[in-house]
Amino acid sequence: MAYKHGAYGEIGDSKVASTTQADVVAAYIGTAPVNLIRGYADMDLVNMPIKLTDMGDAQSKLGYAQNWADFTLCEAFAQHFDNTVGNVGPIYVVNVLDPDVHKDAEKTTKTLTFKNNRTEFESSDIILDTFAIADKAEGVDYSLSYNFTKGTVVVQLLEDLETDSLECTYNTVDASAVESDDIIGQETADGQYTGLHAMSLLYQYHNAVLNILAAPGWSHIPEVYKAMVSTVQKLNGHWDGFVNADIPLVDSQSQKIDTIAKAQEWAEENGYNSEYSKVYWPQVKDGSGRVFHLSTVGSATMLRVDLENGGVPFESPSNKAIMATAQYFGADSKSRGFDQQTANSLNEKGITTACFWAGQWVLWGPHTAAYTYNGSMDARAIFDNNIRMLMHITNSFQLDHGTEIDSPMTPQDKDTILNFEKQKLDTLLGIGALIGTPTVEFLESANPTSDMMNGDFVWDISATPTPPFKSGTVRVCYTDEGFQSFFESE
Repeated sequence: MAYKHGAYGEIGDSKVASTTQADVVAAYIGTAPVNLIRGYADMDLVNMPIKLTDMGDAQSKLGYAQNWADFTLCEAFAQHFDNTVGNVGPIYVVNVLDPDVHKDAEKTTKTLTFKNNRTEFESSDIILDTFAIADKAEGVDYSLSYNFTKGTVVVQLLEDLETDSLECTYNTVDASAVESDDIIGQETADGQYTGLHAMSLLYQYHNAVLNILAAPGWSHIPEVYKAMVSTVQKLNGHWDGFVNADIPLVDSQSQKIDTIAKAQEWAEENGYNSEYSKVYWPQVKDGSGRVFHLSTVGSATMLRVDLENGGVPFESPSNKAIMATAQYFGADSKSRGFDQQTANSLNEKGITTACFWAGQWVLWGPHTAAYTYNGSMDARAIFDNNIRMLMHITNSFQLDHGTEIDSPMTPQDKDTILNFEKQKLDTLLGIGALIGTPTVEFLESANPTSDMMNGDFVWDISATPTPPFKSGTVRVCYTDEGFQSFFESE
């Protein structure tokens, strides 16, 4: 180091907000501005799960735009990687927008005006790979880039020209051409997976078991919701996951859903009642005016809470701080929103919402979508952590013992698995994820000789997930006994 005498200053490298990485898998499906990625056609950016670890990763792999209505996955990028309550990842996303298919028929022609050989213009729908200037070659006469912060196309001339303006052409994507069928997708006979069916590739390509699934901007469509619920049940024939979905602010008949009664009615009429899901209403706005679907907020919050608990989903995301400053009911709504007590009328119908409580905005509602107060349901469907803990146990059994398949099964091996699972249950009991006395058994009644002869063995687990502290009531009464103190002798 050189000798110094005096005051000095240095400009260091930029620092971006760090993102905490979790083992729990949150996945999203929707549309991303891959049209802003150079060479997108040679990359697997459509109908393929892609892992994202932070905002820079999202921008470089799938692009980013403020137009969340067209590019629905960008909302998830912002919620996970630009969050005032803590950035959290990774997330896995499936983009269904294909610039080669979902594009406008006619090219756009635009006159560019340069200053100091440079110009930029706003566009999020430009297909960058189709940009061209007549008689000019990229890399020779000009350079082309995209500024994700400003949402602008940047053109830099590499040599001085006699004119300050040039005409360019380019194609644009048409996000409106993406339909619910694209989100639902299919599995073809030749091994192609599209839409939600591409979630089957998560395990194969990323060694990741889907825990949480959301589709902001799409999950309010009943057919999509049903497909999502179907997707998370025995994915790859093995894995169970959980869906976060939204009730819309406007229904398919363009009627506003701007009251609690309307939200309850819509959820009931459209069958948003799966125990494998939570449903949310309305939306929320943050301090900068950005509007988020609560399914996105719920997914990020679940991921954050699971991470805090070592990846074990025994705590509900309800009553956890979120990035919000107000409830949102639509651009032209005059509603001032509602308080916690009013929010409870949504909770009793299995709808999760957001409210201001204890000095902060929080998610509010610990139930699954199957819950109805005083209604008939399986006990596991009462709380979101109930069903998610059972999923955790079954998924972990498969992950832990999958490598042992087709190995010899002796009575000693049976006991080894029995003891291993008992240790896991004891660990879950020790951290407060379970209560009571969880058991694992190898029952003769469940393992007839004919099954064992065919190599089929069953272990039975009984466990009680820890219930949330949903309400607490203190009782206080007035008593006149205190007046006797006036007559007590010293």
